[in-house]
Amino acid sequence: MKHTGKLFIYLILLSMLFSCKPSYYAYRSAYKQEFPAVNNAQPDYSNLIYWAAHPWKKDPSDSIPQPLLSENRDSAVDVFFLHPTTLTDKKLHGVVWNADIHDADLNAKTDYTSILYQASVFNGSCRVFAPRYRQAHLYSFFTEDTQRGKEALRTAYDDVKTAFEYYLKHYNAGRPIIIAGHSQGTLHAQLLLKDYFDGKELAKQLVCAYIPGLIISKKEFVSLQPCSDSSATGCFVGWRTYRKNYTPDFIEKEKGTSWVVNPISWTLDSSYYNRFLNTGAVLYNFKKMIPHTNGAQIHNGMIWVERPRFPGSFLYRSKNYHPGDINLFYLNIRKNIQNRINAYMKKQQ
Repeated sequence: MKHTGKLFIYLILLSMLFSCKPSYYAYRSAYKQEFPAVNNAQPDYSNLIYWAAHPWKKDPSDSIPQPLLSENRDSAVDVFFLHPTTLTDKKLHGVVWNADIHDADLNAKTDYTSILYQASVFNGSCRVFAPRYRQAHLYSFFTEDTQRGKEALRTAYDDVKTAFEYYLKHYNAGRPIIIAGHSQGTLHAQLLLKDYFDGKELAKQLVCAYIPGLIISKKEFVSLQPCSDSSATGCFVGWRTYRKNYTPDFIEKEKGTSWVVNPISWTLDSSYYNRFLNTGAVLYNFKKMIPHTNGAQIHNGMIWVERPRFPGSFLYRSKNYHPGDINLFYLNIRKNIQNRINAYMKKQQ
């Protein structure tokens, strides 16, 4: 009976594992008081409620894991972060194509999953801007009604583009920029990079783009290139994380046409970098860091890792670590952000 109880606890923790699934339900009532009941209205980015993260308000992106509380922090650079898909309810498949920007439950879910566990990785070195947008439902990526799916994603990107232009006009003032996202957020980040940075004047302000969780086609950009080392600037990094010896069918069909940068070595080479070089993951307990969970190796357009090591990990059967693309390499990413900013500032001097 005692063993069964421990097993149940482990299963609960594992269900919360990657980029979590902390309990955001406690925040829903407060969010319902904040957001007006106006269905599908366009966001007004002059109003801070339409920013999931913003320097002028307290939000989950300000959170810092306990072991990092004493670190030196700076905010000379801005990050424009685009959260992944949190509109995933299967009952809404083919019924709701885009999120209601005033959906209090969904906004609480977004803020206490992606904004807390992912956007926070930048707060040691950056002011964090993360717009709410009418994200496309997860179904938009898989529907046979491809036209409706594309329309939903276009609506989402229209909001992202509007938010970015508002940011440029009202907040940027020539400051260096990091573009970042995950999954659906990475899709929109790639479009932003093409529209505003790739071969454009604004490229001079780009420190780096952190865009994991989606294919980055080797034909995606004209001028922008993947970062070749840990201090390169004006470039992008991205990866997709899976269990060693597992390749999903859709990646197999890509035939290695995606750029991949290893988030441990920050290089393009296919060597294996062991877990002792992975300095800290942030998983189901945001306050704690777990060192040396896994190594990483580039393989066929993705990152292969061994089964991550953390309490109860022997129960974790999934081979798809997409939700943990950032969490599994949290401290390595955090340190790399500072390293690239230092290199960028040195070049400017």
